[in-house]
Amino acid sequence: MHNGGVNSGNSPEDPRFEASAQQPQPLTPSEDRQWATIAHFGAILGCIPSGIIHYVFRERGPFTAQESKEAFNFTLPPTILAILANLLSMIPFVGGFFAVIAVLLWLFLTINGVIAGIEVNKGRPYRYRFNLRLID
Repeated sequence: MHNGGVNSGNSPEDPRFEASAQQPQPLTPSEDRQWATIAHFGAILGCIPSGIIHYVFRERGPFTAQESKEAFNFTLPPTILAILANLLSMIPFVGGFFAVIAVLLWLFLTINGVIAGIEVNKGRPYRYRFNLRLID
């Protein structure tokens, strides 16, 4: 159907449909500290929050990049161990032992993540005592 030469707004020449070449804006210092803090507090959920924050914000804020990488490196091995312990907890007779291990790992991640998040929220970089630093 021809509309008589009138631009209906859906044509490829319509500027509303052009791709934006604009780069994401850098985080403000406050936002940078906020996302860095959330990366550490996210340890309560394992390595997923810090991994997502590192992937999304690493180019937008140096403090967030540094702290989310630190949090991810710290939380990845215990998260894998906790998943494994949860799976092994389904085994009859020895499952209770692995369930306790899974809870202890979760407590370890949570307590250390909260301590780190409090320090980072004050603007201080945090280094975990035991960290494999798997991603650089």
